This record gives sequence, C-alpha cells and structure tokens, in this order.
Amino acid sequence: MSLTGSTFLYSLVALSVVAVALPLALWSRIRGPRVLRGAARVLMLMFAQGTAVALVFVLVNNANNLYDSWDDLLGTGNHVQQAANLGADGTGGIALDRLPKVRQKFTRADGPGMHAAGGVRVTQLRGRVSGVNAEVYVWLPPQYDEPAYAHRRFPVVELLPGYPGSPKSWFGSLHAPTQLDPLMREGKVAPFILVAPRTTLLPGVDTGCANVPGTVNADTWLSVDVPKMVMDNFRAMPAPKGWAVAGYSAGAHCAVRLAVAHPDRYRAAVSMSGYNDPIGERDSLTAQDPALRRATNPYLMLARATTAPPVALYVSGQPHDGYEAGIALQREAKAPTTVHVVYIPKSAGGHTMALWRPQVVPAFRWLTMQLDQHRITARRTTPRAPSTAGSTREELASGTASRATAARRR
Repeated sequence: MSLTGSTFLYSLVALSVVAVALPLALWSRIRGPRVLRGAARVLMLMFAQGTAVALVFVLVNNANNLYDSWDDLLGTGNHVQQAANLGADGTGGIALDRLPKVRQKFTRADGPGMHAAGGVRVTQLRGRVSGVNAEVYVWLPPQYDEPAYAHRRFPVVELLPGYPGSPKSWFGSLHAPTQLDPLMREGKVAPFILVAPRTTLLPGVDTGCANVPGTVNADTWLSVDVPKMVMDNFRAMPAPKGWAVAGYSAGAHCAVRLAVAHPDRYRAAVSMSGYNDPIGERDSLTAQDPALRRATNPYLMLARATTAPPVALYVSGQPHDGYEAGIALQREAKAPTTVHVVYIPKSAGGHTMALWRPQVVPAFRWLTMQLDQHRITARRTTPRAPSTAGSTREELASGTASRATAARRR
C-alpha cells in the first residue's frame, strides 16, 4: 500500500473513526479481572492515539510531499547502483554526444496535483553515466502538442525539492502546472518543459546534489543523465541556452551550485530560501567533509572562479533564511554573472510550501526573460526592508510588495 496513496489515507480515516468508537462502545462493558480491564482500556487509548498521529502525519506528508514512499520514510531506499570517479566535469571522459538515444517508457503519474493541467508523466531512468536508477517526472506545456508548434523546441526547467522532499512537490504542493498553464496559454510565461528528478538517492542523507566518488554521483545524475534523457525523448532546446534549474530549501542550494558549476549546461537558476554553505542542511553529505564543503559552496565557487560563469541567479529569501545568502552572492558576482535578490519579509510566513507557492509565477516570469523566450515587462526592484501595510500575503511571499504599493492602497 503506497504511503501517499488514497487507499492508505482512507484506511487511516476509517481506523481513526473505529478507534474513537471502540472506547465509547466498550469502555464500561469490559469484563474480567481489574488488571485485564485496565490493560484493554489502555490498549484502546493507545490505538486511538496511534491512528490519530498516523492520520495527521499522512495529511502533513501529503500536503508537503516530504516522503514519497515507505523506503524514503524508513530510510531503506538506495537508488545508487555504482559511484565511479567521474572526474571534475562529472562525465568520466565519456563523449555524451556519441551515446545512443534511449527511448523511455512513460506512464501517467498519480498523486495530488499530478493530473492537473494536462497531467504529469513519470519514467524510471537508469543513469548510464551516474549509476543512479530513479524516477523522473515530466510535465509538458500546453503548446507542446499543438500543430503550430510541431517543429518547435521548448526550454526546460529542472525542479528540485528540499530535503526530505519528493519531486512531486512542485506539481502537488506548489501547484506549478496549475499556476503556469494559463499564463503560458496567454503568452505571459514561456512554455517550459518541467522536469522533476528524484534527489533523495541515499537512505537518510541529503546528497547536496554533488559527486562523491564511491558514494553517489548526484551532480552527474541531475546535470548529465536527466538532461540527456529529456533531449532524447522530447523536443527540448539544447543546453545551455534553453535550460534552467530551480529549487527550494536544500533544492535551492543545489540549483545555484549546479548552475555556477556547469554554465555549459544551465543558463539560469532559481533559489527560494536556499543557503550557500552546505552546513545549512544538517544531514548534508557535502557538509561532513571540510574540503567538499568548501568545494560545493556557490559563494566560494564564485569567489575562486578564474572566469565568471555566464549564468543568471534569482535568489529569494527571508532574514536568516536565504536573503543573506543571496546578498553574499550578489556582492561576489562579477560580470557576466548576475544575481537578482528578492527580499521576503518575515510576516509572509516561515520555511514552508505556503511561502514558496506564491513565488512560482514571479520566478518563472524572470526565467522567461533570462532565457529570452518572450518579451514581457517585469519589475526588477529588490526591496531591502519589510513593508506589510496594505499588501496581501501572496504579494509578500512573492516579493512584489513594497512601500510604494502600501502607500497607494492607503
């Protein structure tokens, strides 16, 4: 029975009802010695509490897409088949353009939000370079199957969740297709192909989206194997011109690091409530080794780069939750690297899906401009101080609220 499936949820609801009804019906009717009656009543109370806790956990998990399977929850899932030393560029010297095309079999994905706006498809990808074997979710824009676009290639955005987190979160909790589909139809946002690969590859640890020889090649999985699969199976634009990567929390750290490390594979990155130092995630594999921790810190990567990477970074965050990291990147960046920082006030909420959901549209409007996919007008101001008067929670969370807005509404 799937952890996130409807069957398990409805079963828990039924058990919770039974758990409440049992004490009401049997409490005074239990017969036998006092010890046995006491034990039976304790067991009924424990059953009621246990089902209630389990139901709340499942509801929270489904709402935030924290754990996608029982293996993720129990820390028993391992999606790494091998982890050879692939060198600095993560290819192991393999000529990627000479690899034969592999046609993947896709099926309809299930779960909250997975059937909206045309639906999400999923495939099990066996990474030929990384040695990772895991699922990848793909959503196609509304124009993809239209005859007028039959010969057009589309830009791609890789979507990365936090840790713990499921790739489904962008489609379920953040409602990315539902929010973007009408804007794509109206021409206000470019028709991006959305690709969400699994990032939890080892049990009980955040890989930091890095290559660690002998342990995991998460970087190669995300920046080599997944893009190769997309190019083989869909009409996708070539890298780096048509490719970007976006993430929230630990996924935000990964997004910036991947773009800075591989400007030949990505043109832009979106970071929502991310961090630079891998120590920002206590379970990060890259934070456990001092050398690896420094090597995977995008701030230090920019500071030490002999040539500034031609990438654009969008960094949104609150005080002590992403904002300072964005300012540090902005101060260190040298042309042609650009960093756009969006201040999110504390009053907009905490480190949750409710904070990131309203940021999806502004981030994709920015991506549309950076990948030169559509001419649209967008505000580029970066508020430096919180202002909540007269602003909706959505405006605050998306970074569009300002003192000028508040003044006009007064």
